[in-house]
Amino acid sequence: MFNIKSSSRHSAWISVISLGFAAFIFNTTEFVPIALLSDISHSFYMNKQDSGIMITVYAWVVAAMSLPLILLLGNTERKRLLIFVFILFILGHVLCYFASSFNLLLVGRIIIASAHAIFWSITAALAIRVAPYGKKSQALAIIATGTSLATILGIPIGRVIGEWLGWRSTFLMIGVLAFLVLLILMKVLPKLPSINTGSAKNLPIIMKRGALVGIFIIAAIAVSGSFTAYTFIEQFSIDLVGMTTNELTGLLLFFGISGIIGSVIFGKINPKYPLSVLPISIALLTLVLFVLYSSIISLPLFFIVCFFWGIAFTCMMLSQQIKVLDLASDATDIAMAIYSGIVNVGIGAGALIGHQVIHYTKVNWIGYVGGAIVFIALCITLFITLRYKKLFIERAKANTGAEIIHH
Repeated sequence: MFNIKSSSRHSAWISVISLGFAAFIFNTTEFVPIALLSDISHSFYMNKQDSGIMITVYAWVVAAMSLPLILLLGNTERKRLLIFVFILFILGHVLCYFASSFNLLLVGRIIIASAHAIFWSITAALAIRVAPYGKKSQALAIIATGTSLATILGIPIGRVIGEWLGWRSTFLMIGVLAFLVLLILMKVLPKLPSINTGSAKNLPIIMKRGALVGIFIIAAIAVSGSFTAYTFIEQFSIDLVGMTTNELTGLLLFFGISGIIGSVIFGKINPKYPLSVLPISIALLTLVLFVLYSSIISLPLFFIVCFFWGIAFTCMMLSQQIKVLDLASDATDIAMAIYSGIVNVGIGAGALIGHQVIHYTKVNWIGYVGGAIVFIALCITLFITLRYKKLFIERAKANTGAEIIHH
C-alpha cells in the first residue's frame, strides 16, 4: 500500500482546498444571475422570465462545449490548462461588466461558460489525483463544499453587491476574486501531466457501459427537475412566501449551509454505503419538491424544506460524480466532460421548463412539476441500482484510494 509523509499529506490537502476555492468561484458565477434577474431585467427593460434565458444559454453552452473542448485540450498539462481556463473566465466577466446590451451580456456569459465547460470536465479527477491516499470521497466533498459556499457566500453577497452597486459590479467582483484564486492555484498546485484522459476512440466504449449511461440519464432528468424549481426560487419566495429582500438573502445562505452539511454527510456515509446514497438522496429530493408549495404556509417550514432540498441535491450530485469516476477510471476526463455536459443540459432544461410552467400556469406549480420529473429519475435509479448492484460495489472497492498523488 502506498503511504505518503505528513508533509506530503499537508501539501496534498492544500491543493485539494485550492481546487475547492476554484469550485466556489465557478459555481458562484453560474448561479448568481438567479439572484440578479430582477435587476438585470430592469436594466434592459425585460421581464424576469425572459431574462432567465441567460441561465439556459449558459448551461447549454457548457453542455455543448464540454466534450469538444476536452477532446481538443485533453493532452494539455493540467496546471497550464487551469491557468488558461481562469484567464478566459476573467475576460468573460470583464465583458459582462461593460455589456451595453443584453446580447453582449450573453456573449460574456458564453465565454465564461466555455471556461466552465473545461473546468468541470477535469476538476473532480484532479481533486482525487492530488488528494491523500484513500481520501477520494473526502476530496470530492471538499469540492462540493466550495460549491455550497458559492450559495452561502457567493450568491447572497453577489446579490447584496448588485443591490448596492448594481449587477455589473457583481460580475466585476467575481472576476477580481477569480484572479486572486488563480494566483493561489499557480502557487500551490503541482504540475499534473494529463493521464487517463481518454480520447474520441473511448466514446463508443464508454457509451456501451450500461451502468454509466444509466447514471448519465439519471443526472439529466433529476437535475432538470430540481432546476425547474430552483431557477425561479427568487420569484417563488417573493411572490408566494412574501419574503423580503433580506429574508430571501437569508434563504440562499441557509440553502448553501445545507449543501455543506450534505457534503459532510456524503463524505462519511458513502464509503460505507455506496449503493444507498444515490436512491435515498433522489427520493428525498422528490419529496421536498412535492411539498414545496405546501410549505409556504409557514416561513420556518419553508426554510426547513429548502434545507433538506440542499442536502438531497448535494448528496445526489456527489454520488453521481463518484460513480462516473468509478465506472470510467480509464477515461476520467472524457466521462466527466460528458457528465458535466449532461448536468448542464439538465440545468438549462429545468430553467426552460420552469419558464413554461410559470408562463402557462402559475409559479406555485414549479415544485409539483419538478417533483414529478425527479420521480421519474428515482424510478430509473432504483432499476439501475438493482440491475448493476454487483458492478457498483466492485468498482467502488477497486478504485478506493487507487489514485496516487502527482507532486
